[in-house]
Amino acid sequence: MSMTSAEIRSAFLNFFTERGHEVVPSGSLIPHNDDTLLFTNAGMVPFKDVFLGTDKRGYTRATSSQRCVRAGGKHNDLENVGYTARHHTFFEMLGNFSFGDYFKREAIQYSWQFLTVQLGLPADKLWVTVFETDDEAYDIWAKEIGVPEDRISRIGEKDNFWSMGDTGPCGPCSEIFYDHGADVWGGPPGTPEEDGDRYIEIWNLVFMQYNRQPDGTMEPLAKQSIDTGMGLERIAAIMQGVHSNYETDTFVALIQAAANAVGYEDLSNQSLRVIADHIRSCSFLITDGVLPSNEGRGYVLRRIIRRAVRHGTKLGATEPFFYKLVDALIKQMGDAYPELVSNQQRIEQALLQEEQQFARTLQRGLSILDDALSELEGDTIPGDVAFKLYDTYGFPLDLTADVARERDVKVDEEGFAVAMDEQRKRAQQASQFTTDYTKQLKSEQVTEFSGYGNTSDSVQIVELFHEGKAVGQLAAGQSGVVVLSRTPFYAESGGQVGDIGTLSAADAVFNVTDTQYIGKAIGHHGEAIADLAIGMELTASIDAERREAIKRNHSATHLIHEALRRVLGEHVAQKGSLVDAERLRFDFAHGQAVSAEQLREIETQVNTEIRRNTELTTAVMPVDEAKAKGAMALFGEKYDDNVRVVQMGDYSLELCGGTHVSRTGDIGCFRILQESGIASGVRRIEATTGAAAVRFIQQQQHQLQKLAELTKTDQSTLVSRIEQLLDKQKQQEKQLADLQQQLSQQAGASLIDQVVEVNGVKVIIAELQGAEAKSLRGMVDDLKNQLGEGIVMLATSSDEKVSLIAGVTKSLTAKVKAGDLVNHVASQVGGKGGGRPDMAQAGGSQPENVQAALQSVSAWLNERL
Repeated sequence: MSMTSAEIRSAFLNFFTERGHEVVPSGSLIPHNDDTLLFTNAGMVPFKDVFLGTDKRGYTRATSSQRCVRAGGKHNDLENVGYTARHHTFFEMLGNFSFGDYFKREAIQYSWQFLTVQLGLPADKLWVTVFETDDEAYDIWAKEIGVPEDRISRIGEKDNFWSMGDTGPCGPCSEIFYDHGADVWGGPPGTPEEDGDRYIEIWNLVFMQYNRQPDGTMEPLAKQSIDTGMGLERIAAIMQGVHSNYETDTFVALIQAAANAVGYEDLSNQSLRVIADHIRSCSFLITDGVLPSNEGRGYVLRRIIRRAVRHGTKLGATEPFFYKLVDALIKQMGDAYPELVSNQQRIEQALLQEEQQFARTLQRGLSILDDALSELEGDTIPGDVAFKLYDTYGFPLDLTADVARERDVKVDEEGFAVAMDEQRKRAQQASQFTTDYTKQLKSEQVTEFSGYGNTSDSVQIVELFHEGKAVGQLAAGQSGVVVLSRTPFYAESGGQVGDIGTLSAADAVFNVTDTQYIGKAIGHHGEAIADLAIGMELTASIDAERREAIKRNHSATHLIHEALRRVLGEHVAQKGSLVDAERLRFDFAHGQAVSAEQLREIETQVNTEIRRNTELTTAVMPVDEAKAKGAMALFGEKYDDNVRVVQMGDYSLELCGGTHVSRTGDIGCFRILQESGIASGVRRIEATTGAAAVRFIQQQQHQLQKLAELTKTDQSTLVSRIEQLLDKQKQQEKQLADLQQQLSQQAGASLIDQVVEVNGVKVIIAELQGAEAKSLRGMVDDLKNQLGEGIVMLATSSDEKVSLIAGVTKSLTAKVKAGDLVNHVASQVGGKGGGRPDMAQAGGSQPENVQAALQSVSAWLNERL
């Protein structure tokens, strides 16, 4: 029977719900607390800490439809997308998981029941593999399920043994393949023809059975677990009777929408496949908080968008089209992922902005690439050309490779890597780095935070570190990290900086200069003034005045977050923050600069809430209950089962673990310092509160008074007075420019009398003292017209700056190019330049060498004319 992708997803989740599994919503594409992954690339990623035993859940069985991206890092399918039947940047992984509950027998039975009973797939179309020594799994398949032995393959460790890393949980796998039929080339798994497309893997069952030790020893896990994954797109192709994922219902709809958007009729075109795939990954990445940028995840997103736009341009698109496909995607996947619907405006805005930005450089970059291809000797684009396209025109390497593939040529990726590495080295030459011991620290302690109500506490030292190593004591004068049983010191998190202060006793003192987490322990960084040892009893005292200033700024971030949403729209989402004692910084998703009027309204709303003097209340509650109450949370952020909710009257409700004032009136005063853009689609507001805000206002008042005195007016008429002065300045500048133009024309008129001949060609070479650099271009054009055929080389200088310009009439550019001439002179005065063959300009920094450089021109021309 034929089923839509949505029906398959629903059937899968319902099947496992009926068998005691908790349906867990898809996690974010951004793996939180996991620096080893760029994106979530498998269904088990959100459960990684559960399998490792560091995260406890209220269930032992789970099922999910997890969205995944493979477009960067170790798992990167980007270059194959559009050219194969099953590669995607974005896909959905259906999975069922057991955390110390059922094991091999149940996992195998569930998979077989779902495929053959629930979906009705013919049993004789299914093949299975097991790890070569896993007799237990083999017997379950053969003796209990009844799969004929000739359809069971024993496969080696490379393909059928899974591990989380070099050490830790691992175990054998069992895969299920579907036979697409004899009319498709390929052989069963384990045969020489297995790379064909006849037998396609649809489900992988991982049996987490062992804990691999550093010496390679395999110890049985105390709680054996199950991790499975089945690609929704692959099983949809089977259920819909097609061989390619791009022929399934979701992709057919997106391909048609892409064709409509670019005005192209042939739906089999590979470029439409690329666009249809990429709108999924781009939309979900933006939904999960990624925006186009020049580094990290943002750069991967930029690459995907630009690849899609380039393919649209190939099909004839002349205006932005990619953002228009978001609506078609929501029609296909919005019911399963409502976050797409709520973020539609933000997704479209980010895509449109990136399309428009890329359009400004696309044609120029393609033109350069076409020139390189037309002059290509051999079948490889040089690495320096690919790097220039990347560095100057924003062409990712895979985009250049995409064009190269279409022309049946390759790209020198090693040469590109060399150029990239050289650029990195140049960028790092001025940087100085010291050893960061913090990253080396490992602690198994759990520190209780007692600082919500206390500024000091009686504590005990439970762990000490010096230069990254655990030690029993710290000597006076040594820097290190102290871990306490509990502490009033707040460790940096949630944008709030760590506390400073002292740890002291009668015969011991430790100055704390920063506080950071080490796992679940709180590490107090600083220097021992007297000897410290594990077990000592101390008094931990924070800098209370500094903490109060931090609390004011932190509470203000909550108010500004809500004010931004009310003034700019609910699409505003927090993208980062930093709260210290002097100021606050709040980054947020918004596609354009915030106007002065909007900033005034935001500032007014925050100060209004401060004057209301509303009490702040905090409560710890289950995360689902907090979200149901409307508490703002970062989408995709990982939260504990119980969370802390901070509420400010009826104005703000957020999940937050930071420290805050008791009433909004304690903030005192709020003042925005500046608003700016920090990345594509991300804005930043910097502000301050309390006494710092008052100081800022006083400084502004002082500056206004000083300006009034300088302009001989008072503050009430200061704006109109400055406008008058600026108008007068503009008039004077225009008069000066007119006079300089007249002088330049007079100087140019006299230059025609300085013509010399070089091999029969009229040449003017001159230095014009005091001439404006911007007037030289018009002067050269006039002189070329008067010469009819000839060459002009002019220079002017002032202080330590040299301006050069060369002009060559078009009849002579085959022999002499203006760019070569101007660079010949520029190289002698400490500069360089460029331009067209008939007109080129350059700069320099050595005016003392101008005369000698100009004197060399005649000889240089003599060799070429």
